[in-house]
Amino acid sequence: MSSTDIPDQTGRTAIVTGGGSGIGRAAAAALAARGARVVLAVRDLDRGRAVAREIGGKAEARALDLASVASVREFAAGIGEPVDLLVNNAGTMTAALQHTADGFELQLGVNHLGHFALTNLLLDRITGRVVSVASSALRKAYIDFDDLHWERRRYKPFGAYGQSKLANLLFVAELQRRLASAGSQVIATAAHPGWAATGFTITTGNPIADITAAVSTRLFAQRPSAGARPTLLAATGDVPGASFAGPRVFGVRGSAAIGPWPAKADDAAVAARLWTVSEELTGTRFEVADGAAGQ
Repeated sequence: MSSTDIPDQTGRTAIVTGGGSGIGRAAAAALAARGARVVLAVRDLDRGRAVAREIGGKAEARALDLASVASVREFAAGIGEPVDLLVNNAGTMTAALQHTADGFELQLGVNHLGHFALTNLLLDRITGRVVSVASSALRKAYIDFDDLHWERRRYKPFGAYGQSKLANLLFVAELQRRLASAGSQVIATAAHPGWAATGFTITTGNPIADITAAVSTRLFAQRPSAGARPTLLAATGDVPGASFAGPRVFGVRGSAAIGPWPAKADDAAVAARLWTVSEELTGTRFEVADGAAGQ
């Protein structure tokens, strides 16, 4: 899906986290090109403002640090109008164990808990769709409820990343269940970009693997505009809740299509438990908009 395939977005407001670069920037630009008012939720506000000027239209940038629940709360408090679309796109990967301002392991904190808090804090104003950008690389991923923040285990960067991306999909599945149970017309969807060159550095903890990944990405990966196609399909396409969009060709590249929901993320009990733990950690709760409920 390209900008020309996106339905008219005039009069709609979209928030895109990490909209200052990579896939977030490409998705934001495509939405703005179809008339949306786009809010780039970025950590580097100067860079975000420069990108907003380049995108043009009604694009604007606002400060958001997903590694701080206080920053998430401040950002959400500044959104006073209805939000048609929230794209939880921003992500991080780190080679060494790091922590957020709240003491969470950084990858879980930014990729999952920050977006979990943001979604819950905005949900009473969201009227359309919540899209979370996840990953298809979940073969060995699992949620370690006994050591979510790697306080006792030897830190494995790719293992921590996998946990955070699995958490994204479990979040989408549980959010969709809760929205449907509440009679809300809002839906939750997920997407993954396949192999895209976005400036995101792959960090596995193995130097040789990291160098190989960097060189291969430079040579063979899609551009950000192509990597954003699944996000745009999940955001604006005629898709059901709890759907997972990705590249059509082997899940790596090409046009966007809805693929199978990963078996790893299909455990309702694990999703519900993760939701409860995430509520406790972030101090946020599920609350839908009054106007979003069906008749």
